[in-house]
Parts: sequence; structure tokens; C-alpha cells
Amino acid sequence: MLRVMTWNIRTGGRDAGGADRRDRIVSVVTAQRPDVLALQELRGMDATLGGLADRLGMAAYLARSCLGQPVAVLVRSPLRVLRAGRVRRPFHHAAARVQVATGAGPLTVLSTHLYPYSGGRRRMEADWLAAALRRTGGELALLAGDLNTLEPTVDHTARLAGLATPYRRRHLRRDGRTVDTRAVARLLDAGLVDLWPRSGGDEPGGRTVPTRHGGAEFAGMRLDYLLATPALADRVRAVRVVRDGDADSASDHYPVLAEVDLTAG
Repeated sequence: MLRVMTWNIRTGGRDAGGADRRDRIVSVVTAQRPDVLALQELRGMDATLGGLADRLGMAAYLARSCLGQPVAVLVRSPLRVLRAGRVRRPFHHAAARVQVATGAGPLTVLSTHLYPYSGGRRRMEADWLAAALRRTGGELALLAGDLNTLEPTVDHTARLAGLATPYRRRHLRRDGRTVDTRAVARLLDAGLVDLWPRSGGDEPGGRTVPTRHGGAEFAGMRLDYLLATPALADRVRAVRVVRDGDADSASDHYPVLAEVDLTAG
């Protein structure tokens, strides 16, 4: 069984003038022991991610960002990496792409972090990701990350009403009333499957923010997703939001973990 996890670790695991949370991050990942780990918000880790990966017993593949923060995919042996790189589009943050060998064929994993401030920009970035997945030509693919987008099938009116105006605007369209869920909707329309419904009822809505660490810009939301091609979704056996151990204080996001019926190839 292959374990895949996504996690926004908030500003590289260190707060400006505050706590260094990297030991807690290592504690959470070590406890869950994912085979593939998609990380976002790796500020200041262009040169140091390798050290974190060594502590986790994984190999890291970083996608740098010109405007925002890097993202990465980390892979644990015995998985064999076939190719790695970044999606070459002008994302605000970045998108890392890694393909690994499995017994059922190559598995492509994208780690990404969509633009936080504009739904229109997020929609454009989602289109770039959908195109990148189409170009892989493989049946097994997973898009993992902080999509900064509320899910299309839920009424978010009450949830957004409690947010301060600047944060509420991030999730509204230009009319100031309509909730902007277009980025996730575009990815679902492209044929990807939202894996959260396979969670077995861990928590209604699958909230991934905020944690006890903070997050004034959040209001009990699911912003972190695992979206899979149908062939991969059919192999998913469990999905959950990780709230065990140090997960409540290691970041302002909780990790999301999926168990997939695949083996290393």
C-alpha cells in the first residue's frame, strides 16, 4: 500500500521572529511515513530542503518560485523516480512534477500551491495544471496541494460571513457575492476525482485550516486537496486529515493523507 501526503508547512517551518517548527514537522511526517510527500510554502529552503529530506529518509525534488514560495515532492525508497522537474508556467508559487515507477505503471504526482488573492488567477493556474496532467499521457496521476479554493458542491455563505473583509474577498468573484470555486471546478471538469469523499466520514467537509498554530484568514475550510485521475482514484482505499501528535501546532494547515493500492515498480 502506497501512502501519499500533501502539506502546506507555512513559510518553510519557521515563523518570522517566532518559533522554529521544523522538529514538529519531522515528527508528523515520521509518524505518518508517507512514500510520496507533496510540500508547499518552502520559503528559504532552496538550499536546505535536502537536510530536511535527509531527516525524513526521503529524496527531495524542488520547484523554485520567482514570485512566491517553492514547492516540492519528496519520495521514499524503494520507489524509483523516473523523471522530475517543474511545470513551466508563471505560477505565483510553483508546481513540482515527479513520476515514479509502480507495479501498475508510472505514477505522476504534482505538488502545487495556487494563488491566494484572486480566483481568476487561480482558475488560470488550474488550467495550466490540467494541461500538464494531460501531457503526461498516463492513467495514474495525482494533483496534490493547497489550492486556496473552496469546494464547488458546498454552501459557504455562513463560513465566509465570519471572515474579515480582506480575507473574505479572496473567495468571492468580482460581484462581491458569488463564492469563487472555479479553480477546483475546472480541475474536476478536466476529469480529476476529488479523493476526500473516500474518507469514510473523518469529519464533515474535511477541514484542513486553521490549526491551533493560527490562521486569522481562515474559517474552518478545506483548502488542501488530493485530486486523482479515475484510474488512480479506483485504487484509493482511505483518505484522512492528519490531526495526530504535533500536527495541530506544526503549521496553520493540517496534512491530508491517502492510502493507495499500489506497490513500487
